[in-house]
Amino acid sequence: MSHPVDVHVGRKLKQIRTMRRLSQTDVARELDLSFQQIQKYEIGSNRIAASRLYELSRILDVPTSYFFEGLDAATNATSPRDPGLEIVTALAAIRDDTVKSRIVTFIEDVSGVTVARQS
Repeated sequence: MSHPVDVHVGRKLKQIRTMRRLSQTDVARELDLSFQQIQKYEIGSNRIAASRLYELSRILDVPTSYFFEGLDAATNATSPRDPGLEIVTALAAIRDDTVKSRIVTFIEDVSGVTVARQS
């Protein structure tokens, strides 16, 4: 059984990886790992070592503390679904890049925030 902290950190990894529009393979390549290992991290079945977490924070351009944000709320009660993460997950599942780009443009228009595009 996975520890709740490992599950939380894995969810945060998936969230920021998806927001950065990186695949599991992209992140794995940076760490010299297999994409399967990234999958295991993201579901919390494998614990992420501190040194690896540090590397991930550099690759994903977030402070290491990012992975622990919201941890107290998540471990004290059944964590509510994060609508932002659900949107990111649904968007990542869309295969048609034109459709995906139109949805991102719509979200930018509604939110007033421009998403940095990777080249």
